[in-house]
Parts: sequence; C-alpha cells; structure tokens
Amino acid sequence: MNRNEQKIIDFVKKRNGVSSKEIFENAGLDVSYATIKRIISDLQSVNYIQSTGKGRATKYHISPGFKILFPINIEEYYQKEIDERTIKQSFNFNLINSILPNIQLFTEDELTKLNELQNIFSKNISQLSETEYRKEIERLAIDLSWKSSQIEGNTYSLLETEKLLMEKQTASGKTKDEAIMLLNHKEVIDFVVENPDFLHSVSVAKIEDIHKILTKELSIEQNLRKRRIGISGTNYKPLDNEFQIKEALNETCDLINSKENVFEKALLALLLISYIQPFVDGNKRTARIVSNAILLNDKYCPLSFRTVDSIDYKKAMLLFYEQNNIAGFKQIFVEQFEFAVNTYF
Repeated sequence: MNRNEQKIIDFVKKRNGVSSKEIFENAGLDVSYATIKRIISDLQSVNYIQSTGKGRATKYHISPGFKILFPINIEEYYQKEIDERTIKQSFNFNLINSILPNIQLFTEDELTKLNELQNIFSKNISQLSETEYRKEIERLAIDLSWKSSQIEGNTYSLLETEKLLMEKQTASGKTKDEAIMLLNHKEVIDFVVENPDFLHSVSVAKIEDIHKILTKELSIEQNLRKRRIGISGTNYKPLDNEFQIKEALNETCDLINSKENVFEKALLALLLISYIQPFVDGNKRTARIVSNAILLNDKYCPLSFRTVDSIDYKKAMLLFYEQNNIAGFKQIFVEQFEFAVNTYF
C-alpha cells in the first residue's frame, strides 16, 4: 500500500467504525475529501475495509479478511529466525468456520485477469483435436509430477523425469522411492484426467483416494492421521486429535463445495489440505492434485507449478501456517495459472 492508504488503515484500526469525514479530518492526510473517498473505495475493492450503514450513517471497519489478504513482505518476514517470529501456533478453526466462508479471496482485478486467461485457454483447447489435447495434458503432467516431487525433496531432473514417465527408464544414482513418487504422480494425474468429474463434489473419501495413489509403495501410512506430527521450519502445530482432523477436513470440503468461484475452490484446496496436514506424509502433494482435479472438473486450465521456486513455495505456505495470510501463496497461484495458459495447449 502507499502512504495514504496505510494511514487510513491505521486510523480505521484505532477507531474501528469511522465515517469518511472523520477520516478526512483526523487521519492526518494532506489530500482532498474526494481523494479520501477514492482511497476508501480502493481499499474496499481489495477487501481491506468494509462499510456498515448507508448515506451519512456509513461507517468503515477493518475487514475480517484483512489479516488474511494483506500483503506481507516475505523476505522481511523470514529475516527473523523461527523462534523469534510471533505466530499462530495452533490450528485456527475460525478460519474455516467463520472467516474464509465470508470473504472474497481474489480482488476484482485478479479475477478479471484470471478469467481473461481462462477464456484464452478455452479458445485454445476448442481448436485442438482430442489427440492434440491429450498430448498437451501429457506434457503438463510430466512437468507437474517433476515439480510437485521436487518440492518434496525429489532429486530427479525434469529430463530424467520425462525418461522415467515416458520410457520407464530410471536415473542412475537415484533411490527407488524417488522413482515411485514420480510414477505415482503420473498415475494420479492420469486418473483425474480420465475422470474429470471425480471432484465435482469434494469429500474426505475422495481426498483419501487421491492420497492412496500418491503414496502407494512408499512406506507412508495411509488413511487419516491418528498421531502428532511436526513441520520443519515452523513452530506451527497441526491438530493431533484424529476426530478434530476429520472434522476440520469435512468442514474444508463443505467450504470448498459452497464456493461458486472455481479459482477460490482450487486455492482453498491447496492451502487448507496442507494446513490441516490430515496425513502423516504426502499432504502438499495431495493438495496440489486435488486443486488441479477441481480445475479440470470445470474445464479450467490445470497448473504445473513448473517455474515456481521450491523455497518460495514453502515460504508462502509456512506464512499461511503461521499468520493465516494467503497473499504470498495467492500470488504464486495467479502466476502459475498465467504460466500454464501461456505454455500449454
């Protein structure tokens, strides 16, 4: 935000429930009243503030979604070491129950951009034959399998991944589990492509089905987690009660299904499945596939995440764990959607 926007936000925070006239007279801005009104309108458009009342009785408040949506400088945030950061250490049930159901995750400008890109994608695939479309899906599947595995520490290169998935040729010096991880990714992607309506309605059972394919033959416990786990790089502690884990995942499914906007559905799946950590391992992998299955269900362009830096991805996700802030991860989502539309199909 610029200096004037920050001053208005700070003033509204201190005097929650103020009129535009009060902001003009007391917020310390050297601008006209018309400019104040315009800035207030801009802050409303990005869901930082909201209004109550009408006409002269209109009052402005900080939006419930402000802390979730407000951009945080990630590089500055991580200048503090793990034990120096003030974070939300426990799982926030209000996030799923009260906050996320009542806010728009994308600004109007972001939605305009995403919808324009989706229109380009729809036009492009309408001109492809079934064979050509399958070829592009295959290309994206290889890239997604590679990047999704790399984020989890897999050391296969993209070229080695292509040889493995297309020719079943393993790379020298790599472990068997690394090859299995990649092959499982390709299998589950093929499954959701062949069954595009599989996640027409998201459910715990369907998320478990995807996790089972992703983790088979990897010595990873399947089914929902029944014990405590820790996450490296953060002091955030996921739920450790199996009944609460299932409850949180059920409520996440309900939240995703209640949203009309496909981009919001896909973003929520990416964030919340990772946040809940319903499985002992394979959570972020599962989240990426579920998110893409949601996109494919509505004939939206899937994401390969090919150009995202693995460290940037993890930092943005940890920021959501620690502050429940989606700004960094939302930027990754928009950038990767744009990349996918411009690169495939």
